[in-house]
Amino acid sequence: MKNLNELKEAIQQKNVILFVGSGVSKNLGLPTFSELIDEVARLLHYDSDIFKSLSNYQSLVEYYKIKKKSIGELRSYMDTKWHNPNIQIEKSEIHKLIVDLEFPIIYTTNYDRWLEASFDYYKKEYTKIINVKDFTEIKDGITQIIKFHGDFSDDSSIVLTESSYFERLDFSTPLDIKLRSDMLGKTILFIGYSLEDINMRFLIYKLHKIWDGYRESRPSSFIFLTKPNEIEETILRDRGIISLVSDNDDPGLGLCNFLKSLL
Repeated sequence: MKNLNELKEAIQQKNVILFVGSGVSKNLGLPTFSELIDEVARLLHYDSDIFKSLSNYQSLVEYYKIKKKSIGELRSYMDTKWHNPNIQIEKSEIHKLIVDLEFPIIYTTNYDRWLEASFDYYKKEYTKIINVKDFTEIKDGITQIIKFHGDFSDDSSIVLTESSYFERLDFSTPLDIKLRSDMLGKTILFIGYSLEDINMRFLIYKLHKIWDGYRESRPSSFIFLTKPNEIEETILRDRGIISLVSDNDDPGLGLCNFLKSLL
């Protein structure tokens, strides 16, 4: 309870950066990454199960890009599938709660635009940041939504192939520099992330290294977990991340209840 109260107080003070992962979009019924690889296999005329056995998902998309010379066709497929017109964003209580909590800065590794759509629906102003040119649009008091793995409006921004993941993990782009600046002195909350997500784990590791030698001065950071995991929670705690575990077996309902408790 003490940790939750500390997080609530930081939210009230507008001192929390929210990181939104694919678990949030999954509650809208969006395709999984595995289903995306099924489509990659189809486009390359492979049996899906055989194709998936050949390498990791990022390498398989890298292979697709080499063979097709671009990810254009795949990007079009993703844009269509990720933005099903039958989705009614007003029915997503999780998205409404994110808007209502008024985080000043939101980073998301999701490709879809439903986070932005929720702000549009509830008529809350925001600035979407995809690349360095968008930095000039930042305004005081207006929520920033940083598309850390890119946006369908800019193919070059999409982090999908193995090469693009390596470049993202290099941590040297303008978005990375902004992230390092934003993280200093602020509380961070991760929601919708799997503990197997290497990008999230690497980000937490980099955050830990930034504060190496000054851990006592570092603001608290939190991650919402859908189920307990003693090993992972211990590793996260050693890296300065406090785990807040769901009280519900249903991941979506658990996240919804957690956000309600913060509000």
